[in-house]
This record gives sequence, C-alpha cells and structure tokens, in this order.
Amino acid sequence: MKLAKSLQDIQPSYIREILSAASAPGIISLAGGLPDEGTFPLALMTESLTALSNKAQLFQYGNTAGYTPLLEHFRGRYQLPSSHDSIVCTGSQQGLDLIARAFINPCDSIVMEAPSYLGALQVFGLAQAKIESISQNEHGPNLVELEACFCANGITLFYAVPDFHNPTGVCWSLAVRKKVAQLCQRYNVTLIEDVPYRELRFTGDSLPLVSSFCPDNSLVLRSFSKIATPGIRLGLVTGRADWIAALNKVKQAADLHSSLPMQAVLLDLLQHDKFPQHLTKLGQLYKARYEALSKNIALKLPSNCYANTVDGGMFIWLSLPECDVDAIAKSALEHGIAVVPSSVFYQDRESITPALRLNFTNSNIEELGEAIERLSKVIKTHSMA
Repeated sequence: MKLAKSLQDIQPSYIREILSAASAPGIISLAGGLPDEGTFPLALMTESLTALSNKAQLFQYGNTAGYTPLLEHFRGRYQLPSSHDSIVCTGSQQGLDLIARAFINPCDSIVMEAPSYLGALQVFGLAQAKIESISQNEHGPNLVELEACFCANGITLFYAVPDFHNPTGVCWSLAVRKKVAQLCQRYNVTLIEDVPYRELRFTGDSLPLVSSFCPDNSLVLRSFSKIATPGIRLGLVTGRADWIAALNKVKQAADLHSSLPMQAVLLDLLQHDKFPQHLTKLGQLYKARYEALSKNIALKLPSNCYANTVDGGMFIWLSLPECDVDAIAKSALEHGIAVVPSSVFYQDRESITPALRLNFTNSNIEELGEAIERLSKVIKTHSMA
C-alpha cells in the first residue's frame, strides 16, 4: 500500500530512533529528554495503584474529555476562566496532534522558532502546514521577525515553548511574553503554548504564562511525564471552551479517551501532601546535575564550544564552531556518548547553526563528567578551528 503524501516527506524521529543505540551497554546518553527513573514518585502512588483493583468503574469506558474529578481539579489548580475548558490527552504529544488536526488545513502558515521541538515539526509536517521559521535569542523569539511574519503571511498559529525551551533551554523574559501576547491579539494569531518543563525550574522565580496575557488567543499544552512518569502517558490542553470542544470531537475519533485508571492515579498524586516536596527534590537534583555538566564543559571542552546557562528544564544547547554536526554526533556515539545534533531541530536546513542538545536529567554527576571527557576527544579528533 502506498504511503500517504503527508507521510512521504516526514523523517523518523532521530531521538526515538537513537534510543535503542543509546541504551546499549557502555553508552552514556545525553540524547533523550528522559527524566531520572529514580525520581519517579512511585512511593506516593503506591496506595492509589493498589486501590485500583477495587475500582472496577475506572476500567469502563469514560468521557472523552477526561476523568471528571481530575478535570475539576485542573480547573482549580490552573485557575481556568469560566469560559475555558480542558481535555486530558494521551501525553501532551497527542494534544499537539489534536490541535493540528482540528485547526490546520494543508498549506496553512504557522510560525515556529528555529530551532524548535522535533515532535512539533513532525506533527505540523503531517498536517501539511507551511512552517515559517523565526530566530531565537537569549530572551526568546526575535520579535521583529515575529511581527513581520504575522503581518505578511496570514499566520494561523504560533507554536512555542517559552519555559526552558526544547532544544535550547531558553526561558522567555517577561517583556517578551507580554509583547508576544500583544502581537497575537493584534494579528489574531493563536498561540500554542507548550509548557512541559515549566515545573522544573531550579533557579529564579516563576514567570507568568504567556497565555495569561492573551487567554482567548491561546491554547496551553501541559505534560505530566516530567513531574510524574512518562509511562502514565497523560497530558492536558486548556483554552477556550469552543476550541476544546473541537479537540474533543477529534479525540473521539482518535482513541475515545485516555486511560481512566492512570487519570485517577494522577489525581491522587497531584493531591498528595508530599507531592510539593517531590517537586522540590527534583529541582535540587537537576540543578546539581546541570551545574556539574556546565562545569565539565567549561573545564574540558575547547573555548570555542559554548553552553548557554539555563534556570530549569532538561537541556542545554552546546554551540560549536563551524562543523558537520551530524558527523560529530555519529562519532560521539562510536566513542560511547549519545547526543543530538542541531540539524534535527530545523525545518530549513540552510538556517542550521552548529550545536548539540545535551540532556542533564538522566545521568548522574559521574556519568556527566565522563560523557564530556569522551565528547572532548571527539571534538579534538574533528579538529574544529
């Protein structure tokens, strides 16, 4: 059977494809966006998981939008306006797919930062959207480029990760958040605000959601993979009730509803009196690992290799001098370290800047030091000037 045209030009996820190689014996992986398994709050979930055997009703078909007590909890937890609603998804990745299928027609123009989240590039590629790329700086998206795009191209939506961006780790400044919201309102562009790392801040104070400045021009994607476990496969989309109703219609056709037993377990976890302590410990652990990675980069890599500073999240962006980043990544794997080259995060390959995305959450401090030691040898072998 012939592949659909929308799938023919979509490349497999480099990160998903490399996972098997990255998990081989002797490989230290800084490639995937994996939380540390040792941090999973299984002890806080034990009572809830055990009780499932006495709750047969949770194993029946349920409402497409989600488990009602959980939805009620989210309304209060995220202080949703009365005109807004929410829908539980099978991971926030499904939420992104539902949005694309509900609101994007082939050849619709959307805006994304470059580099950007690979999973979003794949989803919008399958929707056959026309992706307009704008550059990013240390404060967020290039606002001049963003307004020019909004003004000239009839943009449907702007997809962004303002809190600890994937792949660069950049956190938008307050001024940029307000300006982006103003531009979305002025040009009637919908902001898709993806915040899977928002609760992984370990330095500084939390900033308001961009959507808080343009609530009726935005949809917010949340994930519980990073603060609970990826295996529960639960995410959330919130926004205007009429937009959530459209997503509900698409999800009915997609999978009827997400796992009710896991939604009940998630609700118990979020309400557990020790859950805030879990988040605090998670932040402390990730901060220590980030600092160890940054220190090793400064000590062991050439001065023309530069890692940005981050205040949270799971990644740093290691900028390199002009080089073949794909060759670097391949050679690194041969030397026992898995990394992701910057090339996979760009829609337009001509705008690629040489860099590597490095994850610091799934390796201990000793492994991070050894990983940079190995990467140093790879870089020296490639003799980058």
